[in-house]
Amino acid sequence: MWLFALVSGVAIRLTFKELPSLSYDPEFAAQTGGPRRSLLLALFVTSLTWVIVAAMLAARAARGLVLRFDVPDLYLLLDAVFLVFLVSVGFSMLQFVVARNTPFRETIGLPVRASAKTEWTTGVAIGWGAILLSVLPVALAGDLHARLWVEPRALWLLVIHLAAAGVLTLASEIALFGYPYRRLIEAIGSSWATVVMALLFAMAGSFTQFGGGGTRTSNLTAVLLGLLLCSAWLRTRGLWLGWGLHFAWIASLGILFGFPVSGIETLASVVQTRAIGAEWLTGGDLGLEGAMFTVIALGAAIAVLVRASRDWSWEYNHRPIVSGGYPMDVAPPAAHTAMEQAAVAKPPALVQILPTTPQTRSVSDEVR
Repeated sequence: MWLFALVSGVAIRLTFKELPSLSYDPEFAAQTGGPRRSLLLALFVTSLTWVIVAAMLAARAARGLVLRFDVPDLYLLLDAVFLVFLVSVGFSMLQFVVARNTPFRETIGLPVRASAKTEWTTGVAIGWGAILLSVLPVALAGDLHARLWVEPRALWLLVIHLAAAGVLTLASEIALFGYPYRRLIEAIGSSWATVVMALLFAMAGSFTQFGGGGTRTSNLTAVLLGLLLCSAWLRTRGLWLGWGLHFAWIASLGILFGFPVSGIETLASVVQTRAIGAEWLTGGDLGLEGAMFTVIALGAAIAVLVRASRDWSWEYNHRPIVSGGYPMDVAPPAAHTAMEQAAVAKPPALVQILPTTPQTRSVSDEVR
């Protein structure tokens, strides 16, 4: 795993070599009054700690409402809504320590911009394409067994699960990349911050969803998915692209195709799918996230994302060009300046210029 992290760091550095350096600069921080590295690392650790606490509180609150009103179908949606609220409030309080006037949308990583909708839909297209590329080999091998459930309850669950996937992926993006990842970038630089966050993303999925029973392939898939989401932030400096991609990944895999998502089967409603065959092809009990073709699909998705976000990377990463060269405002000669000052001090008398042609002569008169 650590060897893969090292290789990933080098690959990220080569892939995003055109991006500006984002490593910590103590001289610049001292000149501008910016936060020190120790403070940035403290904010990173504190924000991740708050994410864990917020996840526990959100789950408890959602469970209490579900038991109180007997609405078990709404558990995932309520959990996600509470998590978005808690992490947003907590990150706003942390940012108040550093910069009190930071807008709320900027704090959580959802800046107001004209390209937000386009970024989100582009992320959806990339996520959908990655899942489709992962499903095709299994479908062509004839190992897919799908079952349709079209009763009214299935349609109700479809709507609820789509809403839950949208809010849950937003909560995940804000909790990991909306604030902690940005503070870590400012502290240690974008390359190593990306490696750290990708590994944390993989470990969180392995222990909280796989129950610590993930395979090497599923862990590699989780790391690559983390790299993909980190890349979405690095290219656009916003969560719109990553949110759309993450949503499409969860919705396509668990709701549209009906596969397990990180070993969890609760998202399947209308379509329920089972893949039978070699574990390297189907992923076994872990679903397509444990299949080898998913690793290839994620590698292709990173390349497509870099290609599709060229304009946004230039707009949101590169500093404006400042003209250089020699100054062109050359001072006028001293004699000219003295004449101007004398004219201002003592304006010359007005001179009336009379016409050269007598006014009594008609234009039609011949000249003698």
